[in-house]
Amino acid sequence: MYETNYHRAGSVSEAASLMAKADDGKFLAGGQTLIPTMKQRLAAPSDLIDLGQIAELQGITEAGGSLRIGAGTKHADVAGSALVQRLIPGLAKLAGGIGDPHVRHMGTIGGSVANNDPAADYPSAVMALGATVHTSARDIAAEDYFTGMFDTALEENEIITAISFPVPEKSAYAKYPNPASRYAMAGVFVARFKDGSVRVAATGAGQNGVFRIPAMEAALSANWSADAVASISVPADDMLSDIHGSADYRANLVTVMAKRAVAAA
Repeated sequence: MYETNYHRAGSVSEAASLMAKADDGKFLAGGQTLIPTMKQRLAAPSDLIDLGQIAELQGITEAGGSLRIGAGTKHADVAGSALVQRLIPGLAKLAGGIGDPHVRHMGTIGGSVANNDPAADYPSAVMALGATVHTSARDIAAEDYFTGMFDTALEENEIITAISFPVPEKSAYAKYPNPASRYAMAGVFVARFKDGSVRVAATGAGQNGVFRIPAMEAALSANWSADAVASISVPADDMLSDIHGSADYRANLVTVMAKRAVAAA
Protein backbone atom coordinates (compact mmCIF):
# COMPACT_ATOMS: atom_id res chain seq x y z
CA MET A 1 0.00 0.00 0.00
CA TYR A 2 1.27 3.44 -0.90
CA GLU A 3 1.35 6.28 1.60
CA THR A 4 -1.90 8.22 1.94
CA ASN A 5 -3.37 10.94 4.16
CA TYR A 6 -6.31 9.80 6.30
CA HIS A 7 -9.18 12.12 7.29
CA ARG A 8 -12.28 11.30 9.37
CA ALA A 9 -15.14 13.55 8.33
CA GLY A 10 -17.80 14.56 10.85
CA SER A 11 -20.38 15.69 8.31
CA VAL A 12 -21.20 15.45 4.62
CA SER A 13 -20.20 19.08 4.10
CA GLU A 14 -16.85 18.51 5.82
CA ALA A 15 -16.23 15.42 3.68
CA ALA A 16 -16.89 17.42 0.53
CA SER A 17 -14.58 20.19 1.72
CA LEU A 18 -11.78 17.73 2.47
CA MET A 19 -12.18 16.12 -0.93
CA ALA A 20 -12.01 19.50 -2.67
CA LYS A 21 -8.64 20.13 -1.04
CA ALA A 22 -7.16 16.73 -1.93
CA ASP A 23 -4.98 16.18 -4.98
CA ASP A 24 -6.45 12.77 -5.74
CA GLY A 25 -8.79 11.81 -2.91
CA LYS A 26 -11.17 8.93 -2.42
CA PHE A 27 -14.18 8.59 -0.14
CA LEU A 28 -13.98 5.61 2.22
CA ALA A 29 -17.29 3.97 3.19
CA GLY A 30 -16.92 0.35 4.32
CA GLY A 31 -13.65 -0.10 2.48
CA GLN A 32 -14.46 -3.61 1.26
CA THR A 33 -13.33 -2.80 -2.29
CA LEU A 34 -11.08 0.23 -1.90
CA ILE A 35 -8.79 -1.08 0.86
CA PRO A 36 -7.95 -4.40 -0.87
CA THR A 37 -7.35 -2.47 -4.10
CA MET A 38 -4.95 -0.16 -2.28
CA LYS A 39 -3.17 -3.10 -0.63
CA GLN A 40 -2.53 -4.54 -4.08
CA ARG A 41 -1.17 -1.13 -5.13
CA LEU A 42 -3.79 -0.88 -7.84
CA ALA A 43 -5.00 2.43 -6.35
CA ALA A 44 -2.96 5.16 -4.71
CA PRO A 45 -5.20 8.02 -3.57
CA SER A 46 -3.44 11.00 -2.05
CA ASP A 47 -6.14 11.23 0.64
CA LEU A 48 -8.80 8.98 2.17
CA ILE A 49 -11.88 10.75 3.51
CA ASP A 50 -13.64 8.37 5.92
CA LEU A 51 -17.44 8.70 5.90
CA GLY A 52 -18.00 6.05 8.56
CA GLN A 53 -18.62 8.38 11.51
CA ILE A 54 -21.11 10.72 9.84
CA ALA A 55 -24.38 10.44 11.77
CA GLU A 56 -26.55 11.83 8.97
CA LEU A 57 -25.60 8.87 6.76
CA GLN A 58 -26.96 6.30 9.23
CA GLY A 59 -30.37 4.84 9.94
CA ILE A 60 -33.43 3.16 8.44
CA THR A 61 -36.81 4.91 8.41
CA GLU A 62 -40.24 4.58 6.82
CA ALA A 63 -42.10 7.54 5.35
CA GLY A 64 -44.75 8.03 2.68
CA GLY A 65 -44.75 4.47 1.41
CA SER A 66 -40.97 4.34 1.07
CA LEU A 67 -38.15 2.80 3.04
CA ARG A 68 -35.21 5.20 3.39
CA ILE A 69 -31.81 3.73 4.24
CA GLY A 70 -28.85 5.92 5.08
CA ALA A 71 -25.85 5.38 2.83
CA GLY A 72 -23.60 4.50 5.77
CA THR A 73 -25.87 1.69 6.96
CA LYS A 74 -24.06 -1.65 7.13
CA HIS A 75 -25.31 -4.69 5.23
CA ALA A 76 -25.80 -6.55 8.52
CA ASP A 77 -28.04 -3.76 9.82
CA VAL A 78 -30.18 -3.88 6.68
CA ALA A 79 -30.46 -7.66 6.95
CA GLY A 80 -31.32 -7.55 10.66
CA SER A 81 -33.74 -4.63 10.56
CA ALA A 82 -37.27 -5.61 11.59
CA LEU A 83 -38.55 -2.71 9.49
CA VAL A 84 -36.81 -3.93 6.34
CA GLN A 85 -37.89 -7.51 7.01
CA ARG A 86 -41.51 -6.40 7.30
CA LEU A 87 -41.70 -3.93 4.43
CA ILE A 88 -39.25 -5.35 1.85
CA PRO A 89 -38.24 -8.87 2.89
CA GLY A 90 -36.46 -9.41 -0.43
CA LEU A 91 -34.08 -6.57 0.42
CA ALA A 92 -33.37 -7.99 3.88
CA LYS A 93 -32.56 -11.38 2.37
CA LEU A 94 -30.34 -9.79 -0.25
CA ALA A 95 -28.31 -7.95 2.40
CA GLY A 96 -27.99 -11.10 4.50
CA GLY A 97 -26.42 -12.97 1.60
CA ILE A 98 -23.66 -10.47 0.82
CA GLY A 99 -20.13 -11.81 1.29
CA ASP A 100 -19.39 -13.17 4.75
CA PRO A 101 -20.00 -11.83 8.30
CA HIS A 102 -16.94 -9.57 8.15
CA VAL A 103 -18.08 -7.98 4.89
CA ARG A 104 -21.66 -7.58 6.13
CA HIS A 105 -20.52 -5.83 9.32
CA MET A 106 -18.13 -3.46 7.51
CA GLY A 107 -19.59 -2.86 4.06
CA THR A 108 -22.26 -0.20 3.49
CA ILE A 109 -25.18 0.08 1.12
CA GLY A 110 -23.97 3.46 -0.12
CA GLY A 111 -20.47 2.18 -0.79
CA SER A 112 -21.80 -0.76 -2.76
CA VAL A 113 -24.12 1.34 -4.90
CA ALA A 114 -21.44 3.99 -5.48
CA ASN A 115 -18.92 1.36 -6.61
CA ASN A 116 -21.49 -0.38 -8.86
CA ASP A 117 -19.58 -3.62 -9.20
CA PRO A 118 -21.28 -5.62 -11.98
CA ALA A 119 -21.58 -8.61 -9.61
CA ALA A 120 -22.81 -6.67 -6.57
CA ASP A 121 -26.24 -7.50 -5.14
CA TYR A 122 -27.73 -4.10 -4.22
CA PRO A 123 -27.96 -2.68 -7.77
CA SER A 124 -30.60 -5.28 -8.64
CA ALA A 125 -32.78 -4.13 -5.72
CA VAL A 126 -32.27 -0.45 -6.52
CA MET A 127 -33.32 -1.04 -10.12
CA ALA A 128 -36.14 -3.53 -9.50
CA LEU A 129 -37.72 -1.40 -6.78
CA GLY A 130 -37.37 1.83 -8.75
CA ALA A 131 -35.40 3.40 -5.91
CA THR A 132 -34.15 6.96 -5.65
CA VAL A 133 -30.49 7.61 -4.87
CA HIS A 134 -30.14 10.74 -2.73
CA THR A 135 -26.82 12.56 -2.87
CA SER A 136 -25.20 15.64 -1.43
CA ALA A 137 -26.35 17.51 -4.54
CA ARG A 138 -29.56 15.96 -5.90
CA ASP A 139 -31.91 12.98 -6.19
CA ILE A 140 -31.25 10.42 -8.94
CA ALA A 141 -33.79 7.87 -10.19
CA ALA A 142 -32.53 4.31 -10.49
CA GLU A 143 -33.05 4.34 -14.26
CA ASP A 144 -30.70 7.30 -14.57
CA TYR A 145 -28.17 6.27 -11.93
CA PHE A 146 -26.54 3.14 -13.37
CA THR A 147 -24.66 3.99 -16.55
CA GLY A 148 -22.38 0.98 -17.08
CA MET A 149 -19.94 -1.41 -15.45
CA PHE A 150 -18.41 0.34 -12.41
CA ASP A 151 -19.94 3.54 -13.78
CA THR A 152 -22.71 5.73 -12.36
CA ALA A 153 -24.24 9.17 -12.78
CA LEU A 154 -22.35 10.45 -9.73
CA GLU A 155 -20.33 13.57 -10.38
CA GLU A 156 -16.88 14.14 -8.93
CA ASN A 157 -17.07 14.82 -5.16
CA GLU A 158 -20.78 13.88 -5.05
CA ILE A 159 -21.68 11.75 -2.01
CA ILE A 160 -24.58 9.30 -1.71
CA THR A 161 -26.46 10.20 1.48
CA ALA A 162 -29.39 7.75 1.38
CA ILE A 163 -31.47 5.49 -0.85
CA SER A 164 -35.27 5.46 -0.82
CA PHE A 165 -37.05 2.25 -1.85
CA PRO A 166 -40.78 2.28 -2.72
CA VAL A 167 -42.45 -0.49 -0.72
CA PRO A 168 -43.75 -3.25 -3.01
CA GLU A 169 -46.60 -5.68 -2.46
CA LYS A 170 -44.23 -8.61 -2.97
CA SER A 171 -40.46 -8.88 -3.38
CA ALA A 172 -37.73 -11.48 -3.43
CA TYR A 173 -34.13 -11.96 -4.49
CA ALA A 174 -32.36 -15.10 -5.62
CA LYS A 175 -28.74 -15.43 -6.66
CA TYR A 176 -26.21 -18.04 -7.64
CA PRO A 177 -23.09 -17.00 -5.74
CA ASN A 178 -19.52 -17.56 -6.79
CA PRO A 179 -18.38 -20.21 -4.27
CA ALA A 180 -15.23 -18.26 -3.39
CA SER A 181 -16.19 -14.59 -3.42
CA ARG A 182 -19.95 -14.88 -2.78
CA TYR A 183 -20.46 -12.28 -5.50
CA ALA A 184 -23.42 -13.01 -7.77
CA MET A 185 -22.74 -14.95 -10.93
CA ALA A 186 -26.38 -14.17 -11.56
CA GLY A 187 -28.85 -12.59 -9.18
CA VAL A 188 -32.44 -11.57 -9.90
CA PHE A 189 -34.67 -9.27 -7.85
CA VAL A 190 -38.40 -9.29 -8.53
CA ALA A 191 -40.97 -6.84 -7.22
CA ARG A 192 -44.73 -6.51 -7.68
CA PHE A 193 -46.46 -3.29 -6.66
CA LYS A 194 -50.00 -2.57 -5.53
CA ASP A 195 -50.91 -1.07 -8.91
CA GLY A 196 -50.11 -4.42 -10.54
CA SER A 197 -46.84 -3.29 -12.12
CA VAL A 198 -43.84 -5.61 -11.97
CA ARG A 199 -40.14 -4.90 -12.18
CA VAL A 200 -37.38 -7.47 -12.65
CA ALA A 201 -33.67 -6.69 -12.54
CA ALA A 202 -30.62 -8.90 -12.87
CA THR A 203 -27.08 -8.44 -11.60
CA GLY A 204 -23.84 -10.41 -11.90
CA ALA A 205 -24.46 -11.57 -15.46
CA GLY A 206 -24.60 -8.58 -17.81
CA GLN A 207 -21.64 -7.03 -19.60
CA ASN A 208 -22.89 -3.56 -18.69
CA GLY A 209 -23.88 -4.33 -15.12
CA VAL A 210 -27.42 -4.38 -13.76
CA PHE A 211 -30.28 -4.57 -16.26
CA ARG A 212 -34.07 -4.96 -16.33
CA ILE A 213 -35.86 -7.78 -18.16
CA PRO A 214 -38.99 -6.35 -19.83
CA ALA A 215 -40.20 -9.71 -21.16
CA MET A 216 -40.29 -11.18 -17.67
CA GLU A 217 -41.99 -8.07 -16.31
CA ALA A 218 -44.76 -8.35 -18.89
CA ALA A 219 -45.22 -12.07 -18.27
CA LEU A 220 -45.38 -11.67 -14.50
CA SER A 221 -47.82 -8.78 -14.78
CA ALA A 222 -50.21 -11.17 -16.48
CA ASN A 223 -49.40 -14.24 -14.38
CA TRP A 224 -47.40 -13.98 -11.19
CA SER A 225 -45.86 -17.45 -11.11
CA ALA A 226 -42.50 -19.10 -11.67
CA ASP A 227 -43.93 -20.85 -14.73
CA ALA A 228 -44.53 -17.47 -16.38
CA VAL A 229 -40.79 -16.81 -16.69
CA ALA A 230 -39.61 -20.39 -17.19
CA SER A 231 -39.42 -20.09 -20.97
CA ILE A 232 -38.03 -16.55 -21.09
CA SER A 233 -34.32 -16.19 -21.71
CA VAL A 234 -31.95 -13.25 -22.04
CA PRO A 235 -29.53 -12.92 -24.98
CA ALA A 236 -26.23 -14.66 -24.27
CA ASP A 237 -24.48 -12.04 -26.42
CA ASP A 238 -25.05 -9.51 -23.65
CA MET A 239 -23.73 -11.74 -20.85
CA LEU A 240 -20.34 -11.84 -19.16
CA SER A 241 -18.06 -14.77 -19.96
CA ASP A 242 -15.04 -15.67 -17.82
CA ILE A 243 -13.33 -18.57 -16.03
CA HIS A 244 -16.29 -18.83 -13.65
CA GLY A 245 -18.99 -19.26 -16.28
CA SER A 246 -19.70 -18.80 -19.97
CA ALA A 247 -22.17 -16.32 -21.40
CA ASP A 248 -24.64 -19.13 -22.19
CA TYR A 249 -24.33 -20.44 -18.64
CA ARG A 250 -25.02 -17.04 -17.14
CA ALA A 251 -27.98 -16.46 -19.46
CA ASN A 252 -29.50 -19.72 -18.23
CA LEU A 253 -28.76 -18.79 -14.62
CA VAL A 254 -30.75 -15.57 -15.00
CA THR A 255 -33.86 -17.54 -15.92
CA VAL A 256 -33.31 -20.04 -13.12
CA MET A 257 -32.79 -17.31 -10.52
CA ALA A 258 -35.86 -15.43 -11.77
CA LYS A 259 -37.99 -18.54 -11.26
CA ARG A 260 -36.61 -19.00 -7.77
CA ALA A 261 -37.19 -15.36 -6.85
CA VAL A 262 -40.81 -15.44 -7.99
CA ALA A 263 -41.40 -18.68 -6.11
CA ALA A 264 -39.86 -17.18 -2.97
CA ALA A 265 -42.01 -14.05 -3.22
